[in-house]
Amino acid sequence: MDRRSFLTKSALLMAGYFLNAGLFSVGHASEELPGYLLSKPRIALIIDDIGNSLTQAHRFLRLNIPITFSVLPRLRYSYLLAKEIQKDGHDVMLHQPMEPYNAHLDPGPGALYVGDEAMTIGRIIDDNVSDVPYAIGVNNHMGSRFTECTSEITDTLRIIKEKELFFIDSLTSNHSKAYRTARRLNMTAARRNVFLDNSRDESTIMLQLHRLKQCAREHGYAIGIGHPYGVTTRAIGDFINRFDHSDISFVHISDILYS
Repeated sequence: MDRRSFLTKSALLMAGYFLNAGLFSVGHASEELPGYLLSKPRIALIIDDIGNSLTQAHRFLRLNIPITFSVLPRLRYSYLLAKEIQKDGHDVMLHQPMEPYNAHLDPGPGALYVGDEAMTIGRIIDDNVSDVPYAIGVNNHMGSRFTECTSEITDTLRIIKEKELFFIDSLTSNHSKAYRTARRLNMTAARRNVFLDNSRDESTIMLQLHRLKQCAREHGYAIGIGHPYGVTTRAIGDFINRFDHSDISFVHISDILYS
């Protein structure tokens, strides 16, 4: 092998090394996901707060892309929509309410609060899972205070693990201990990368979708969380129809976690 060939081959090997390192550096359910080296970057869209409205959920079902629906427990349509979504071939998650820092915000029925004992947490999660059939995972609804409390979030995640469910940290707090605790417990877990609709403005949501796509290109996958707003549905629909996405794949969250 001449010197030029040797240097070229060495450069390619080093480039491959750093690319792989970049993909695996992002926290994930598994630190080794060789499937990502062989497939297009993946985007998982999670739509939270499902359960109050049939119409809202149906708008997202009509987008005809893989979407993961996170269902709040004990609402009027929680049980019915969980069954319908699963029948339609989409992933269902339990959107577990947890205590926020803002005492004026009500996380809703079936919530977990700082100070709850493990037995109480277990009973609440049992009831919530029963109300969201076909749930294969859990993410937190609100929970900025709860996810920062080591004892309570550890008890919660142990129960979720015992039920053989995965966990997605919605990262409603920059100081959340949920994902790190899940990893310490050897759970299947991941973190949200982008919130799509903190601003209910279609152009802003579109920018967030492009940011999500760039994140997927950089790391091999990206997880975006949105809410059942009409503007979010329109933005996702426009994003799908107006731009070329041949270089990425829209997938369910389970496709990212279990590849």
